[in-house]
Amino acid sequence: MVEMTFGKTIKMFLIDGDPSGRLTCELSNWTGLAYRIPRTEVKKCNDRPNLNSTGVYMLFGRNDEDKEAVYIGEAEEVYTRLQSHLREKDFWNEVIVFISKDENLNKAHIKYIENKLYEKAKTANRYDVVNGNIPPMPSIAESDRAEMDEFISNLEMLVNMLGHKLFVDIKDTSETNAEELLYIKGARGADAKGVQTQEGFVVLQGSKIASSVVNSFSERLTAKRNDLIHTQKVQILNGEYVVIEDLLFSSPSLAAEIVMGRSANGLTEWKDRLGKTLKDLV
Repeated sequence: MVEMTFGKTIKMFLIDGDPSGRLTCELSNWTGLAYRIPRTEVKKCNDRPNLNSTGVYMLFGRNDEDKEAVYIGEAEEVYTRLQSHLREKDFWNEVIVFISKDENLNKAHIKYIENKLYEKAKTANRYDVVNGNIPPMPSIAESDRAEMDEFISNLEMLVNMLGHKLFVDIKDTSETNAEELLYIKGARGADAKGVQTQEGFVVLQGSKIASSVVNSFSERLTAKRNDLIHTQKVQILNGEYVVIEDLLFSSPSLAAEIVMGRSANGLTEWKDRLGKTLKDLV
């Protein structure tokens, strides 16, 4: 059975008339309300009394290694909590807050949402989740869980729409058709498969990259390759350089260069199972 999808109407309001400033975001026929607030604008939010209600929030910034980072939290008085984070956490530069317009979220609800968001963010592995502890899972009624899961689904959509792919898997390989897969086999052990996505090109887990690079390999690409090895996204197993998790690259050529350890044109190097190049497939 084909799952039906439906269009969504999203309403955004620029509170101060500035597209890079404070804004609210909501879906039609949904009781949730999102705020996106730059760190520098948090203190202005005393003009938003509903921000001091019960809700969940995500602090976005970068960690010491310049990787995107997030802190996921909850509070019964969100605005008060955000003011404390201004004093206590310095990595973040933007916060997204979710509250309920009908004030129907209680403490157990937001603890449930916080736990689920933490687990989803860790699974997607896009951001460094800097929470010191795993948020506990509260006990709530089955009907409340169903309602909160729907709330979370809408929340994820709006977080993505607001520019943070915090909960989006790089690629669900279980949904990749064999016809979509592309392959590279080359010198020095390069043997990879990948797939083109809306964000770029994904080299799939289990692929192997070249065990060494040519002398002309650029410093930029060498640094990228070394970072993958340093972060153990690529590991040396039985003398082979194996991709441990799906890797997203901005283009097929960048993916091909990292896999092959040399300059490469991804449009001609990546081929389907019949040997047809990506250039011929587009």
